[in-house]
Amino acid sequence: MTESAPAKKVNLLDLSRREMEAFFLSIGEKRFRAEQIMKWLYHRQVADFDGMTDLGKKLRTLLDEKCEIRVPTIMHEQQSADGTCKWVLGLSGGNAVETVYIPEPNRGTLCVSSQVGCGLNCRFCSTATQGFNRNLSTWEIIGQVWVAAKQLNHQQNGMRRITNVVMMGMGEPLLNFDNVCSAMDLMRDDLGFGLANKRVTLSTAGLVPMIDALSERCDVSLAVSLHAPIDEMRDHLVPLNKKYPIELLMAACQRYQAKRPRSSITFEYTMMKGVNDTPELAKKLVKLLRKVPSKLNLIPFNPFPGTEYERSDPEVIARFQKIVYDGGIMTTVRRTRGDDIDAACGQLVGKVMDRTRRRREHEAKLKEQADAA
Repeated sequence: MTESAPAKKVNLLDLSRREMEAFFLSIGEKRFRAEQIMKWLYHRQVADFDGMTDLGKKLRTLLDEKCEIRVPTIMHEQQSADGTCKWVLGLSGGNAVETVYIPEPNRGTLCVSSQVGCGLNCRFCSTATQGFNRNLSTWEIIGQVWVAAKQLNHQQNGMRRITNVVMMGMGEPLLNFDNVCSAMDLMRDDLGFGLANKRVTLSTAGLVPMIDALSERCDVSLAVSLHAPIDEMRDHLVPLNKKYPIELLMAACQRYQAKRPRSSITFEYTMMKGVNDTPELAKKLVKLLRKVPSKLNLIPFNPFPGTEYERSDPEVIARFQKIVYDGGIMTTVRRTRGDDIDAACGQLVGKVMDRTRRRREHEAKLKEQADAA
């Protein structure tokens, strides 16, 4: 007679508040245990049951038998002179993703990944060279926030180091809808990281049906990676546009904003030299963005090895910004951060570990170019 395999332990970072309450009821404990555990997990970043000193020894022993607190492991870390931190975090199955912390005088923004790699193949994106591997689980997403909070002494002296979280890292968040929404719930839960709804932002390349689904499921800020105001150009830069062209995308944004009449949608526009940075395109962008209450974030392109694109010159970006701003659209230019480290999203993890076919093809193309030079 063969022995049955031991029961798989429950990773508590995979559970919402309601799920954790249900778990404790299922093992004969009171509902309030969920609140105790969540405060230890998310307010103090304690990952050892023995360190949870207001729990009885019997309960701690039971939790050790039935549960685990598994978080991503730090494989590599870079810190920029400007304070930007970038981590490569190891996950189950030998995978890894990037998480980035960007400090500013009045806020600290954490950029979180939702997938290992990405399958959308946007032409100007470093992550696109790696291809798509898999979606992240809830614990792998919220675990990135947990690790960053631990590393940064998030609540030291009553001061929050992480004030904003943006789902703008590796991957398309809306293609991992359920796990991303569950993780964002924990970011906003008072027993989780307690962030205000408007301080959690999801960025999408324009998956129209899932924008509508998000509006029903999660009250968070929406950002759209636009990068071009006309379909012909966007088809080339963001291939998803061929399926969901700009007209459909803007209609979805209008529907999303209509449910949040006091909010606006942020449109992201990567500035690439001689590609999408002309005055004519700026004027077309004004006409497009007038259709929905908007903010425009101009992002100087972060170059990476093998890319065909270059960053627009500062004076070109300034001219573009003025045209759009004068057209009545609130427009900011994102400060370039972390230029002295591997700044482009996905660049560092690609150096540390990457085994996908697309990455090998990309490296072969670089070698070809070098041999031909």
